Amino acid sequence: MAIYEINGGKPLNGSVTISGAKNAAVAILPAALLVSGKCRIENVPDISDVRILLDILEGMGADIHCPESHVVEIDCTAVHCTEPDRNLVQEMRASYYLMGALLGRFGRAHVALPGGCNFASRPIDQHIKGFLALGADVDETEEYVALIPGQEGLHGGRISLDMASVGATVNIMLAATLLPGQTIIENAAKEPHIVDLANFLNTMGARITGAGTDTVKIRGVNALRGGTYAIIPDQIEAGTYLAAVTAVGGNVLVQNVIPKHMECITSKLQEMGAKVINYDDSIRIMRTGKLRQTTVKTRPYPGFPTDMQAQVCVCMALAGGTSRLTESVYETRFFGYCTELESMGASIRISGKTATVTGVDHLTGSTVFAHDLRAGAALVIAGLAARGTTFVEHIHFIERGYENLVEKLRALGADICRVEDES
Repeated sequence: MAIYEINGGKPLNGSVTISGAKNAAVAILPAALLVSGKCRIENVPDISDVRILLDILEGMGADIHCPESHVVEIDCTAVHCTEPDRNLVQEMRASYYLMGALLGRFGRAHVALPGGCNFASRPIDQHIKGFLALGADVDETEEYVALIPGQEGLHGGRISLDMASVGATVNIMLAATLLPGQTIIENAAKEPHIVDLANFLNTMGARITGAGTDTVKIRGVNALRGGTYAIIPDQIEAGTYLAAVTAVGGNVLVQNVIPKHMECITSKLQEMGAKVINYDDSIRIMRTGKLRQTTVKTRPYPGFPTDMQAQVCVCMALAGGTSRLTESVYETRFFGYCTELESMGASIRISGKTATVTGVDHLTGSTVFAHDLRAGAALVIAGLAARGTTFVEHIHFIERGYENLVEKLRALGADICRVEDES
């Protein structure tokens, strides 16, 4: 298995271009199941989660071509399968979006429970609540979810989510787009990729309003037509590079971003001592002085993203004073990576949902294990900032969501390489 070898202590300088949003791509690609005709989707990130999803769709009968880099042409007209490959589904978390897409397209679905990063208990009860409100009968086991029309058939409905679940919001939107009547999602998630999915569906002929607010309305249509759509830049990839410069030091222009999406992240990095300059579609970040302590609590968008929790923790570990980091989205997300950071010299105390991080003078290179996608990215940042050599194992988690991470960091002056582990 491959590992990352990092010789730390080198500041990052130059420019980096951010790829298309992973979280948007893994929702938009299943949405193509709803479209009658060919979709040309641009700015698609070249990451393992996308490749797995395309394999799933192709196995179901989709006609897929990649005529150029970061472009996918997909025609799902010939798809008739409602039970995607179990083994592939279990390789990624976002495969559960196939439930909503298949229910919307065929009125039924039989989908294995997904895999992906195991950093917390993430039940799909809100997804099920949505499907029931749309008139589906649900058979949920420990291995799969089966959906069929209920006695009154499938129809629009009103759903008030118990929490602002991104996954449930996406699945309900997918299921409702082609159903008769109006569907209203209350307490909907507001993340940028929710808006991106709605924009994609509307481009193809859907009637969705309110995306980006806490109330999303979907007026069902008879069919969606093919078309062209470009995915938004990846907020979390951009945030990861911003956090890396904050932790390591340097001066980097982060290109192909939407600065408005980044404010929840950049405001905290500025509090810690980074200098941030926003342009139309790029952000310059600089850090030369000492880092300062801060307090962060993860929240649904527009709050600080849970997917940036681990990366900012590395910055806190190198900041003066004592910082506090509270996780309010996934209560067990601290597990794993904090132990790895402590092996590098970080001082972290966890009590319930809060980590108290006392800054240290430096981190020291070590052999560490990526337990999930974002935790793995944080360990890379820690390795870049540390004295000595760091070996990051289980990098398949990282490559689920970061395109050409090694190449992009090397272009910024980092001493990092991907090597085959011979042990």
